[in-house]
Amino acid sequence: KVSKILYELGVNIDDISQTVMQSYFTMLMLVSAQESTKITLLTQKLEPLREEGLSVQVQKTEIFDAMHKI
Repeated sequence: KVSKILYELGVNIDDISQTVMQSYFTMLMLVSAQESTKITLLTQKLEPLREEGLSVQVQKTEIFDAMHKI
């Protein structure tokens, strides 16, 4: 469902990492989109998946990189 939403918005999946952490399935996706695709729109389109129990976090690469620098 996530990949379908990304496809409909013209967002490319560049890389995916999947694992199970403490019995929870987790997936990290690195995606790329045109400048015109806003994070707020992406977040809004993914919001209905929360009702199905999916937790989705969306952030720019720059923020992710800054948070994970040692």
